[in-house]
Amino acid sequence: MVRLVSTRGGPAVDFTTAILSGLAPDGGLYVPEAWPSLPRPDSPTGFNEVAEAVIGRFTSELSSGGELSQLVGDSFARFEHPEIAPLVELAPNLYLMELFWGPTLAFKDFALQVLGRLVDVALGRRGGRAMILGATSGDTGSAAMEAFRDREWVDVVILFPAGRTTEVQRLQMTTIDSPNVHAIAVEGTFDDCQDLVKAVFADAELRNRLSLTTANSINFGRLVTQIAYYVWAVERLGKPVTFAVPSGNFGNVYSGYAAACMGAPIRKLIVGSNANNVLDGFFRNGRLDLGEVIPTLSPSMDIQIPSNLERLMFDLYRRDGRELTEAMGQLREKGRLEVGEGIYPLFISRWCDDQATIRTMREVHSNYGIVVDPHSAVGIAAARETKTEGPVVCLATAHPAKFPEAVRQAIGHLPAQPPSIEDLYHRPERVTDIPGDLQVLRRLLKEKSRFW
Repeated sequence: MVRLVSTRGGPAVDFTTAILSGLAPDGGLYVPEAWPSLPRPDSPTGFNEVAEAVIGRFTSELSSGGELSQLVGDSFARFEHPEIAPLVELAPNLYLMELFWGPTLAFKDFALQVLGRLVDVALGRRGGRAMILGATSGDTGSAAMEAFRDREWVDVVILFPAGRTTEVQRLQMTTIDSPNVHAIAVEGTFDDCQDLVKAVFADAELRNRLSLTTANSINFGRLVTQIAYYVWAVERLGKPVTFAVPSGNFGNVYSGYAAACMGAPIRKLIVGSNANNVLDGFFRNGRLDLGEVIPTLSPSMDIQIPSNLERLMFDLYRRDGRELTEAMGQLREKGRLEVGEGIYPLFISRWCDDQATIRTMREVHSNYGIVVDPHSAVGIAAARETKTEGPVVCLATAHPAKFPEAVRQAIGHLPAQPPSIEDLYHRPERVTDIPGDLQVLRRLLKEKSRFW
């Protein structure tokens, strides 16, 4: 059975405890004590079988083989493509892996459809109830609300930065008609929302009273399914693969790193950033320099403090929780941190501005007849600037219909709308506006909880 430890040095816990608590009591993020090895495939299999094999490496305490197979099948039943995560060949050795066929049209559906069901199983085994508290820069919110909507023993509160998501992203959160889900527009940036969530989790009394957990990628349960689609792509292509990943909070790229740690033959991970390029400075220069968040056409990546980077830094600091805690304190205090050059040769970093993003969207449409969203375009642009051997798989993380104005700017017309959002603009909204104030949020959580 896999045990997980906190990046801040806390004791090991089981998988159930990790997903129900989300964040470790000492404020750290959970990572495995040791990465399990991937099972060796006996024959080519479908996505569900690959996902079941990967997820099962972590969840043996929660579900047997038959139960897990049913859980995985239910999780992906609403995906609109028969291959779940199809690989589309753009050119020789260049592929697009489409991760947007889920209920909310973004890659977050992979992790959250599974996590929602795992939390249900865990609560059923242990009893009790939970409040899902999360922050979103765009896509996590609707995916979490959709995954946990109408659950009898779960409340969901999602914070998002007011005016800093696309209208489609906002409406996908604010129009969900379910009594247990709540969209909260916060005056500030995504980093402000994320800081509020972490501050609430640091309040042990409130955290325990509300039985808080999170659907953000700081919850390790989010990562296990994302590992699966890296393994799936490698098995489909039958050779070592380089992945190009548009990154904001670093959870998606870290899942690729996790897949490599488990034995997947991954040559390189190309980290694509927009103008909020703090990750580029980290991988190129071994330095974190935090600045002001810059609004861009790829808002889900408008982040200066990528939370999941702490998981990678835990390995960088030789899994010394005390040393890492001191380093993260210095980063918060001074806004910068020197970690040294030559960090992790597995990673390559590139970044592009909005002009390059639009140009890439236009060229992909012109050359291949495919419309991509601005986040996916950042990953493609990063891949095109990198010379690597063998196949490169670019992760298409969101459906272009979620970013219609950026698409119109790039190719001159709006993208086709999937049936799931055709009437989105006509649905009534349910949203609460608050300032970026911790005391206001505390009061709000008590009001929204059905179990207070």
